[in-house]
Amino acid sequence: MKLRQFAFIATLLTAASIAGSGVPPTGSIPNGRPAGNVEIIDLNGLRNIEFGATEDELTRRGILRTSLDACGPMLAGHDMVSPVFVEDKLVLLWVGDPMRTPEGITAGSPVDEVWDRYPEVSRLRAPQGTRRLDGLLARSGDRAYLFLHDGRTVRKTIAGYADWARRLFDEGVGPC
Repeated sequence: MKLRQFAFIATLLTAASIAGSGVPPTGSIPNGRPAGNVEIIDLNGLRNIEFGATEDELTRRGILRTSLDACGPMLAGHDMVSPVFVEDKLVLLWVGDPMRTPEGITAGSPVDEVWDRYPEVSRLRAPQGTRRLDGLLARSGDRAYLFLHDGRTVRKTIAGYADWARRLFDEGVGPC
């Protein structure tokens, strides 16, 4: 994984942690949230973007944009998705709202819903004294969802190869 990808993930973890701190808003989160164009992230990837695809393949298909002034490559039409490549293969997708899993989990979903929809989920504790978020790892074979949360709600979702999702959590790094 590229050093800039690790630095970016660390920055996103810190930002997500800070964004999740403070007094939560009153009222419940509507079940239908978010409104508008919602895309599904599953354990194969996104529509037309599969885990294991190479950077060259995605660039040739016009899906990966590498010429932008950003911390790393971007996916065309997916401003809230950060791809993570290792040895030229897509291993993780770091996604934000309005992406959701097929089971309906998205940023803002209550942690209890993760436990309900993924009964075999593993609890991951962020190191004490850090501003990192705790995680829930929902593994299925060699793939997994990593849900970063503040104890009440999901703040970020990472999907892809389970070993890389666990490594990302353990090392506390980001996609750049």
